[in-house]
Parts: sequence; C-alpha cells; structure tokens
Amino acid sequence: MIALALLLITASVFLTGQQDPGTFIVTFPSGTEIITDVADTPEKIFFGLAFRDHLAEDHGMVYIFDSSDRHRLTTKGFMVPVDMIWLDESKYVVHTVTRAQPCEQRMCPQYGPPPENARYVVQTVAGFVEKEGVKPGDVLKFTLRL
Repeated sequence: MIALALLLITASVFLTGQQDPGTFIVTFPSGTEIITDVADTPEKIFFGLAFRDHLAEDHGMVYIFDSSDRHRLTTKGFMVPVDMIWLDESKYVVHTVTRAQPCEQRMCPQYGPPPENARYVVQTVAGFVEKEGVKPGDVLKFTLRL
C-alpha cells in the first residue's frame, strides 16, 4: 500500500512538470486591478492571448521576459484588439501601444520596441490605457494570486 502511494506521488510529480505560477493581480495608479494570466515561458510568450475570442475588461496577460531588453510583440492569431504596456525591472511604465489590432496574415506587424529596456509587458482590453490614463513613468504593482 505504501509503495503504491509512493508510486502515485512520484508519477504525479513527473506528469505535472513545473507548477503554473498562478495569476498576477496588476494594480494601476488609479487603484483599478486586473487579473492576468502569466506568460513566462517561450511558448506562452509566443502565443500570449492568441486564439481567445474574448477578453474581459478586468483581465489581461502579463509577459515576463528572462531579461530586460527592447522586446517586441505581435498580435498574430489574436481575435480581439489589445492595449500593451511595457514596464521596466521596477515596474515603471516605459511605453504603451493602444488598440493593437488582431492579425490573421502570414506577416504581422510587431509592436515595440519600447524606447527603454523592459522586462514586462501587460496586455489589456483595447481602450484600457486611455480609460485609466496610463502613461510612461506610472508604476504598477503585481500581486501573485495562487
């Protein structure tokens, strides 16, 4: 019996692989919060919000890159327009793009690079940046939700 339990525990560790980091609650200077999925692997960064037919007003995606750089993103495969917010290591806004349109073509436009290195990009529903008045120099807060 103990051997079977040990075998099941070992199998579940190998089958599940890395634990999902959960979600981040991103808080904006106005106090508005959005729930974001985390793109922290090359695959998740590549696909991002692609193939989603809806993005709620209080939801989004946060991309976490391995290092700060002048990262670019595309909306290939997206089904909804989005706003994009680039943040540096300290989570200061360094650049925004509003109303980036979905792209179904083979070659899609790339958004960015930001004028300064960024470590994170937050994508939200189109119109969010304008509605919240998000601008370079603002600081956002990430809270991990498990």
